[in-house]
Amino acid sequence: MGTGLLSNSGLSAEAEGKVLERARNGDRTAARELYDRYSGYLAATCSRFLPDQRDQKDVLQESFVKIFTSLDSFDYRGEGSLKAWMRRILVNESLKTLRGKRRSEPVVYEEDFRDVAAEEEVEPPDVENVPAEVIHEMIKGLPDGYRSVFNLYALEGRSHKEIAGLLGISESTSASQLHRARTILARKIKEYIEKVKIKR
Repeated sequence: MGTGLLSNSGLSAEAEGKVLERARNGDRTAARELYDRYSGYLAATCSRFLPDQRDQKDVLQESFVKIFTSLDSFDYRGEGSLKAWMRRILVNESLKTLRGKRRSEPVVYEEDFRDVAAEEEVEPPDVENVPAEVIHEMIKGLPDGYRSVFNLYALEGRSHKEIAGLLGISESTSASQLHRARTILARKIKEYIEKVKIKR
């Protein structure tokens, strides 16, 4: 194949670059192609931050508005760069919605850190035989503060310093939230494994 490596969208980097250029020039068919290729992936990413489907729909729509109005400023760097750029926009919009909810609905971020220190440590379970969709549902079921920090740290690769800035919390609170999230997930995964064993 002379068109280069396949990108995560299924297109070669060269072909994806051409679709992107057409979309920049106002080609609605190209814009639709980008939407069709990435909307499912971005919707799944959004659901990790926002469990409410109405919020997901609103954030996805707003994200694509920003994506398509910002195409001219995006510097395409080949394979994976478009997907990563779209994801960053989607995550930022998700966090904006969470911050809005935080103002109107109390979201627990601050902790009594003595409770965290005293909390029983749970050894990380073996997740090899736990379906990804099951773990995904467990993450979605975490309290908003825990879920946000866990996703940003574990899935987005953000540091506690970055998370603190994004969520308006302290770095120690971010670390505490991550610890709590991991503890809850470890317990849920162990419970799931035990239930599966019993059924067998």
